[in-house]
Amino acid sequence: MERRNLLRAAVLGGSAAALGGSLWRGAAYAAPAQPGTGPYGALRSPDANGIRLPNGFTSRVIARSGQRVSGTSYTWHNAPDGGACYTDGSGWIYVSNSEINPSGGASAIKFSSTGTITSAYRILSGTRTNCAGGKTPWNTWLSCEEVSLGYVYETDPWGVKAAVRRDAMGRFKHEAAAADPVRKVIYLTEDESNGRFYRFVPTTWGDLSSGTLQVMIAGSATSGSFTWKNVPDPDGSPTSTRTQVSGSKSFSGGEGCHYADDTVWFTTKGDNRVWQLNLTNNTYELAYDDSLVTSGTAPLTGVDNITGSSSGDLFVAEDGGNMEICVITPDDVIAPFLRIDGHSGSEITGPAFSPDGRRLYFSSQRGTSGSSSGGITYEVTGPFRS
Repeated sequence: MERRNLLRAAVLGGSAAALGGSLWRGAAYAAPAQPGTGPYGALRSPDANGIRLPNGFTSRVIARSGQRVSGTSYTWHNAPDGGACYTDGSGWIYVSNSEINPSGGASAIKFSSTGTITSAYRILSGTRTNCAGGKTPWNTWLSCEEVSLGYVYETDPWGVKAAVRRDAMGRFKHEAAAADPVRKVIYLTEDESNGRFYRFVPTTWGDLSSGTLQVMIAGSATSGSFTWKNVPDPDGSPTSTRTQVSGSKSFSGGEGCHYADDTVWFTTKGDNRVWQLNLTNNTYELAYDDSLVTSGTAPLTGVDNITGSSSGDLFVAEDGGNMEICVITPDDVIAPFLRIDGHSGSEITGPAFSPDGRRLYFSSQRGTSGSSSGGITYEVTGPFRS
């Protein structure tokens, strides 16, 4: 499915100049998403958990930092961040990173088929500032260190196998990862003001112990064509990976990353953008830019983690802003899906859908306290469209 495959009139007064020259000759690029009425309608008043949701949706707290996860003896980690869900028999598992330094790592919560919590446990220890990450098709969790010369760790959501550091995936300020099973690569974002967008090409798909790290090559415009070049020294020392390859495209603070249907989306917090790479024709464009909203107030600021649903909707979480998760529909309408009240010193992290698509998990990293020890992890249930 192509989300943006129709040439539409530019919403910016028909001017390519308004896009900084991003409408290049011979290519058809859609205008970035604009505010409108979302598929779930208006947000209601805050529920008992302080969450504003559309009609038909409910929330519950599933874990709090520093407290035992209900029904278990496991104490939930501080500063919950990136997350993903995995099928476990008739139930599922939600994995969550811990963005603290030292002793970040990751934990998991296991659910029965009815959504009852059955266990919680640690799956990664002894790492630093584990921010986002990504799920692999072979059901491991890639936990990424958001520190200078950070690593990617491949972990077992069931907590049975020991986590493995994947040096070949490069040393830089890792943020998120997204697997592309068609091209058999892993896309990687870098949280630097002049970060790059990478892909890792494993020697053998399903085995991340060796392979080639590549960086995206493109012009300075907000749309165009792109290619890939090998990073000569993935170790990043003494020369950082982002400065090794001439012509590599700079991005302002890479954050979340999501792959589906021959497309990869990733976010950049420095300019509040959602980027879209169309992998069938090797072109890129803006799916959203808060500075290009043509009427009213931009609904999405503090652009951060991103995930998608089976309907093709993208769900983008805010780091700050007004603590919303916004939805971007396949027809390029953006609207708030939920808002958390009273968490002004926090950010929303780790959005991920249960395998059946009926439950959305996420965290308020610092909760109402504004401290990493105040994190709260939630579940929202309701009539998500499929």
